[in-house]
This record gives sequence, structure tokens and C-alpha cells, in this order.
Amino acid sequence: MAGSSGLLIPLVAGIIGLGVLAQVLAARLRVPSIIFYLLVGVVIGQPGLGLITSDTFGPALTAIVGLAVAIIVFEGAYHLRFERIREAPTATFRLVTLGAAIALVGTAVAVKFAFADAAVTWNLAFLIGALLVATGPTVITPILNVVPVRDRVATALETEGIVNDVTAAIIAVVVFETVNPGATSDGLLQAFALRLGTGLLVGLVVAGVLYYLLQYIDLSPGDAPRNSRLLVLAGALVAYAAANTIATEAGVAAAATAGMALGNVDHPYEEDIESFKGDITLLVLSFVFIALAAQLSLDALIDVGLAGIAVVLAVALVIRPALVFASTVGDRFTRAEKWFVSFVGPRGIIPASVATLFAAELNNVAGELRTEAESASGQEAEQLVAQADLLANQAEILLGTVFLVIFVTALFEGGLARYIAEKLDVIPMRVIIVGGGQVGRALAMRLEDRGENVVIIEEDESIVERARNDGFAVEWGDGTDTDVLRSAGTAKAKTVVAATGDDDANLLVSQLASSKFDVERVIARANNPDNVEAFEELGVRTISSAMATAWAIDNQIERPAIAHWMTDVGRTGDVQEVEVLNEELVGKTVREVGPMLPEACLIALVSGEDHREADVPTADYVLQKGDMVTLLGRRESVRDGMALVGNGD
Repeated sequence: MAGSSGLLIPLVAGIIGLGVLAQVLAARLRVPSIIFYLLVGVVIGQPGLGLITSDTFGPALTAIVGLAVAIIVFEGAYHLRFERIREAPTATFRLVTLGAAIALVGTAVAVKFAFADAAVTWNLAFLIGALLVATGPTVITPILNVVPVRDRVATALETEGIVNDVTAAIIAVVVFETVNPGATSDGLLQAFALRLGTGLLVGLVVAGVLYYLLQYIDLSPGDAPRNSRLLVLAGALVAYAAANTIATEAGVAAAATAGMALGNVDHPYEEDIESFKGDITLLVLSFVFIALAAQLSLDALIDVGLAGIAVVLAVALVIRPALVFASTVGDRFTRAEKWFVSFVGPRGIIPASVATLFAAELNNVAGELRTEAESASGQEAEQLVAQADLLANQAEILLGTVFLVIFVTALFEGGLARYIAEKLDVIPMRVIIVGGGQVGRALAMRLEDRGENVVIIEEDESIVERARNDGFAVEWGDGTDTDVLRSAGTAKAKTVVAATGDDDANLLVSQLASSKFDVERVIARANNPDNVEAFEELGVRTISSAMATAWAIDNQIERPAIAHWMTDVGRTGDVQEVEVLNEELVGKTVREVGPMLPEACLIALVSGEDHREADVPTADYVLQKGDMVTLLGRRESVRDGMALVGNGD
């Protein structure tokens, strides 16, 4: 038997191994790993193989899934920074309130009418609706790893995933009490408030304790980083368990609250904790998804039939776009970005895990009713059997519908996310930097801080590893090779920077970028000042290392204040150039546009359509479409000004 102690250990090890392979394959193909987790789970869970059955993990599955969810939710919330939420505060708030309400009600209505022949109750319809509110970091984060959209889009999706995971889990538990005849409820609002309040309180307490221990207690100098990682992991589990002990499913809210609170305060060993928890999350995520998918038979998906497909189509093509467009009215999102968010809403671990547990509980109650029916007689026995059949049917519809939505949205929305993003043109133009040395990495850091989509090309394996450890996207190969340039995305790049220490290589890269890929802007680093003239004769914008150093020293001598301020670009201030695309600004003078810009942001330079010469504009200069405007000011004000001038682009 697969569930025997002799086979359980190799089975668990095998699942984890398959999960890691799925993660590697997903990274290679640049698609979300959940697709492979689900496929692997369904395959190994088929009755013919006999690898995993409903008895394999027994009652322990509930505890395993719960603790895994705690780690996953905590890790996702830990990475969610409040300053990033300010990228799109209005849209983010609406997505987790108005958007969640539209998803709940809309899905419930779709389920009720799609399964009209099955006599689905409104209680069950709202239960399924509550579960399918959640998108979750387990499916959103992998998509954002391969689709580098603008910060405001990524933040809205990440925040929606974290918050809606919590609300969906709590609402589902509360609604389930109206479906399960063995449960009692003290009122929907009271039950929701109790669980949410418990989770918030416990999460804040645990986060406070963890912060105190990390900040003020000597964790052993030699082992402090390791101890900090283990301490935070234990904290996530304790927060979940403590809150769940007080109120069922309050643990999800506690884990999310603890993660978000701790992640938004400065404390020692942040990088160690982030990398460690990321690795742990991948392991538990792969195990849980595969184990849960293995509990589902293909018959359950097939049995929901056309009704289930109708629900999937309604959720993905009607309800999701409706809630996104309603939530982003009047915000900075472009129409293309709204459509992208509409088409990227796959469901994740919360609906999968909670639906599995609910279905198991309904089947258990149905089994108990059938046992009672055996000892009863006549009409009473018939009523008990009918009630048991109803519960079993509800469990089948619940599990089949939820997993069908998870499968289809993960497969199509997750798998096609990059293709959709490219078609809608919501990925910022790429900047290719050939050369991952100190100059290349420093430039990449500044560009990424401004939201650019940067790819470094480097052939030295040690430098590639270092750049990847720093979080950069790196293409391993020779930057003078056309195939390597193409693989890095040079064909869609706006800018190519040749920043190696070899002038011959930089010259060849510049020529290939211009002639083979028709890149709009090519910039080369000239290590030898004598080569500058040769570069510029070929039409390549050239930066001499010697001259750049001289300029920097001159700035420190003659204009130290602005030199220091420029050094701090990305922290306190910023200077950005953006093309005038907003029709509302075209034909207006600088004097008229000034009050429209955010506070602490001003127009420093303007260049006309040829973009050859820039000058300080007079107050009467009239902006034209296609002008390049240089904005100077505080960082956030400049970013908002770019959105205004560039019409959200």
C-alpha cells in the first residue's frame, strides 16, 4: 500500500524531486511552475498507478497543507513593501475591496445558473465564489518573474494576491458553515470579523516579537544569519498555529499580517531571510500542489462537464475584466495594462487546499449519514441517504469546479502571460547591457531602479553568477554573437549599451545592434580615449572612461551640491527624459503645463522632434507631440510626472 510507512518516505522524496524538476523546467521555458505541479499531481494520482490515494497521507494532509500555506503566505507578504503599494494605491485598494466583491458575487451567480440542472444551492455557489476570489502569490509571482511589467501593474497584482488569499480563505470558512450540516455559525459578519481580527492581532504580536529578537537580542555572532532564518520560519508557523487554534482559518490572516509587518521594517539579515524563505517556499509549494492535485481524479473534472466550462469562461472572460476595469477607473493604468491584468488572474494554493479539505469533510459527513441510514428504516433511512447523496454531489461539484478553474487559468493565463504581455505591449522597452562588470552592473542597478527592463549579456561564468545573485536578468554568452544578442531580446530593445573592457568588442556590438537589429539608441564605452573618434564616425554615441572620470571630478570641484544630489538619484531625487504623448499637454505652454505637474517636479530641458538639441525652455514654449521633456525633481514626483507627460506609458 502506498500509504505504508515503508513507502511513504520515498514517495514524499519523489514528490519533492518532481517538484524541483518542474521548477527547473518552468524556469527554462519561462512559464509558471504551477502548470507542471498540477500535471504531475494528476498523473501520479491516477487510480491505475496506485502511487497516491486519499489514504496516502491520511488525516496528516490537513496539517501538512496548513503549515505549508502558512510559509507560502508569509513569504509572499514579506516581499510586499508599502512603498511599492503607493505605485497604484487607488487601484490596489479597489481590487481587494470592490474587485473582490464583484468576483464573489459574479462567480456565485455564474455557478448557480451554470449548474441549474444540478440544483446547486446559493450557499454552495457562494462557497465556490469565495474560494475563487483568491489569485495568490503562488501563481502571480512566477508570472511576474517572467513578465517584467511596470511597478504599478506588478504591485497591484501582488497586493491583490496576498490580501485576497486572506479574505477568500476566511469568507470560504464562514460560508462553509452554512453548507455543512454538522457546523454551527454565530452569524456571517461576526464569524468573519472574529477570524480576521484574530489573525491581525496574532500576526502583529508575532511580528513584534520577531523584530525585537532580530534587532536587540544577540543571536550568536557566528550563527546569527542562520539563527535569524530559522527564527523567522518558526515565527511564521507559530503565527499560523496560534491564530488557527483560536479561530479556524484565522491562521492565514496571521501569517500574512506577520509577514507584511516584518517585511516593512528594517531589521538585520533581511537578504538572508528572503533567500532562505524563497527556497523553502518553492519546496513546500511543489509538494503541496502536487499532493493536492493527486487527490483529484480526472473523473471529477469531467463530471462537472459543460457547466464547469461555463463557469471557467465566465470567471476568466467576463468577471475578471469587469472587476479590473471597475477597480482601475481614473487611475494611471493604460488600457493595455488593464487588459493585461484582466487576462492574468490564475487561481492558486488557497482555493486548491481549502476546496480539497472542504470536499473531504462533506464526504465524511455523507459517510456518517449513510452509516446512520443502515441502522434506520423506512422514510428516515431514505431521507438520510438522500441527504448523504446531496452532500457527496456538492463535494464533487465544489472540487471539480474549483480545480477546473485552477487548471484552465493556470495553464492558459499563466502559460500565455508573456505572449499576452508582448501582444499588448505592456513590458517596458528592454535595455541590453553587454558586459556585466562593475560598470555594467552599476548601470543596470540605476536603470532597474527607474523601472527599466534590463538584460545583461556576459560570457564570464563567475560574473554571470554574481550578477544573477544580485537579482539581474543575465544572458550567458558572447555579446558579439548575433544569436546571443537575439536570445537576449535585442530585436525588441530600445537601447543597447556596449560596456565591456574591450573596445574592439564594444565596436562590434554597436555595429551589430545598429545594422542587424536596428536598435534606436546604441551607446558604447570607449576604454581608450583615442578610439572615441572612430566610434563616433560610425554614428555610435560614445562615452570615454577617461572623460567620464574627468567630468565627475570637475563636478565635485565646481558644482558639489548638484554632484552629490545626482549621486543620490534613485533615493531622494531623479532626472528623467520622457516623450510627450499626452494629448492634453500638446499645444500648451510650459507656463500652463507647470501647475499640472506634481509638486517638486519641473521641466528642465526640452528637445524638439529631431531630438538633436535640448535647451532650457522659456515659459512661452509650446509643447508638441513627440517633444522630449527632461523632468527634474523628487523621485516620486518625477515618476508621476513621467506618467502624466507620457500618458501612462
